[in-house]
Amino acid sequence: MDRILENRCAIITGASRGLGAEIARKYLEAGASLMICARNEADLDESLAALKRLAGGGQSVLALPADISKSSDVTALVGEALREFGRLDILVNNAGVAGPIGGIDSVDWQEWLRTIEVNLLGAVLLCRAVLPHLRQAGRGKIVQLSGGGATRPLPYLSAYAASKAAVIRFVETLAEETRLQRIDVNALAPGPLDTRMLDEFIAAGPEKIGSEFHERSVRCKREGGIPLRHGADLAVFLGSSLSDGITGKLISAPWDNWRALPAHLDELNRTDIYSLRRIVPGDRGLGWGDTE
Repeated sequence: MDRILENRCAIITGASRGLGAEIARKYLEAGASLMICARNEADLDESLAALKRLAGGGQSVLALPADISKSSDVTALVGEALREFGRLDILVNNAGVAGPIGGIDSVDWQEWLRTIEVNLLGAVLLCRAVLPHLRQAGRGKIVQLSGGGATRPLPYLSAYAASKAAVIRFVETLAEETRLQRIDVNALAPGPLDTRMLDEFIAAGPEKIGSEFHERSVRCKREGGIPLRHGADLAVFLGSSLSDGITGKLISAPWDNWRALPAHLDELNRTDIYSLRRIVPGDRGLGWGDTE
């Protein structure tokens, strides 16, 4: 996938560390110019310096501290990117938080709300800000990071799980709203990663986060987790012309054969493959679920 983002301009949120920083690095390698953001200015400056050392001729790397849950910060971020680049091609919504850990009746309510503000409302705010420019251009890519909470219950991580499930349905809905404008909107599941969020899960302890999830987190830490490059490579693919026409899907970086998807575009568009759907008894070979 060498240089498949040549002359493309992208905004990548939460790019100061972890998967966001790896996505930014891969986007640079693929030829894109970048506007990155994060809340922590010191971490952001460090990431910016590292990325600038990798940038080639004709590539720009910009950074702006931003809280994506604040509309004023989002407006400033998108406006600065447009002023510097003159265009926008790709939005990578990577920023997210784990949120409060514990039972829903015991966690801090403001922390619970804050998680929804960042993981869901922040993603929606950014999409609202970039969509007029992508519509005017008649093309564009939006890549939304998802997580394990989107597809199965996560006891004691209710805010995280609820926000991630909600953002997938938003992706599916937005994809239908923008299909005719050739704006592809997809969600990316990177798999269990060895990042600072994993450290938060482990530090919470089995009493607070549950023994099963804690054991799984400790094992992930010990084994190193899914390499960041898998999620970053998929983010490059979804931001490139290779994925044109693939939209409204939740795609797993480590488990799905995403490189083969362009060959199955018709099947993807006429089925609910890689989407969130209700399972009925008939889907499991049972006949007692239908009304007579």
